[in-house]
Amino acid sequence: MASPQPSLDDLRIERGARESTPSRIGWWLGAAAVVLALLAVVWWLTRPRPLIVRTGIARELAGPVGDRTILNASGYVTARREATLSSKITGRVTDVLIEEGQSVGVGQIIARLDDTNVQASLLLARAQLDAAGTALEESRVRIREAELELKRQSNLLAAQVSPQVDYDRAEASLLAWKARLAQQQSERVVAERSVAIWQQQLDDTVIRAPFAGIVTSKNAQPGEMISPMSSGGFTRTGICTIVDMESLEIEIDVNESYINRVVPGQAVEAALDAYSEWKLACKVIAIIPTADRQKSTVRVRVGFDLLDPRILPQMAVKVAFREAAGAPVSGAGRAVAVSRRAVQRADGRDVVFVVLNGRVEQRAVTLGGERDDEVVVSAGLAAGERVVLDAPPGLVDGAKVEGENSR
Repeated sequence: MASPQPSLDDLRIERGARESTPSRIGWWLGAAAVVLALLAVVWWLTRPRPLIVRTGIARELAGPVGDRTILNASGYVTARREATLSSKITGRVTDVLIEEGQSVGVGQIIARLDDTNVQASLLLARAQLDAAGTALEESRVRIREAELELKRQSNLLAAQVSPQVDYDRAEASLLAWKARLAQQQSERVVAERSVAIWQQQLDDTVIRAPFAGIVTSKNAQPGEMISPMSSGGFTRTGICTIVDMESLEIEIDVNESYINRVVPGQAVEAALDAYSEWKLACKVIAIIPTADRQKSTVRVRVGFDLLDPRILPQMAVKVAFREAAGAPVSGAGRAVAVSRRAVQRADGRDVVFVVLNGRVEQRAVTLGGERDDEVVVSAGLAAGERVVLDAPPGLVDGAKVEGENSR
């Protein structure tokens, strides 16, 4: 079959297809522009915006400062001398002669136990002692008699009137009585020791105060059994608790990160929670040379300069450790005051958020005393710096903020 012949129509150009290409390009460019515009709108709407926060200015404390606070802490009033009185023996309580709140002196009788059996045993021991004494007197008489007989036999033997055997018998009798006397003397010592033991047992039935103090609790009543060791639910181990009110002090657990600010003899100002306006002058007695690994604290003992009847054991107390006036203080470390609302707690530390160039910086600070609605910052903050008040929960170090001044 023959192929078709070429003609002039095969050389004709289709202009419609060429003219449609620019239209498609324009459509794609327009779509891209719309997408970019939409992305720009979405970015504008979802862009991170600075948090609006209220701020305040840290101001330097005017005028000379005397002693300044370098550490605040809290603790409890404790008694250095406190004892729960019990007995050395097991017995039935017959008398309890104290009540809560009563003052007692050294050696004062607190309670008595039933001493009937002890009294009988003591009378028996004394009778045995008397019997031992009587036996001693008899032995001394027998020794005197044996000495006279030995002397008489010695004279008879020298005169060759009595045989040697009589002399030997008299000498042996004297030696026997002397040996018996020595034994009876030992028995009397045993009897004396027995009397002393039962006398001590009798004394132990009377319970006395070991030191002067105040009765804070009464734990037993007449008729109850008491024992130095717990032996069941029906036997008590204590009569009462006595506290020496002259030995009251404050016990504080100081975080080991701040223990370097505490030294023996350091001045301390204390305020009982029960009398918050009453300021008590105190000083550091001792720093216990060990740390609590569970709480990361070191125990500090603080003593009162002057005791008062209103101070009671186990009262809660807040203390402020002071730094002596005249101690060198650098400009950066000079105390400033900020609003209470600026201070937050983070990881067990006091922190503030400082606004710098539109961002916040979380900074640890050391708090001093309190003044009205302000707190004193003794370290970590400089006068004139702007701090965030009432920081929102989402505020973190380095976040962008816009501040509004607050008075």
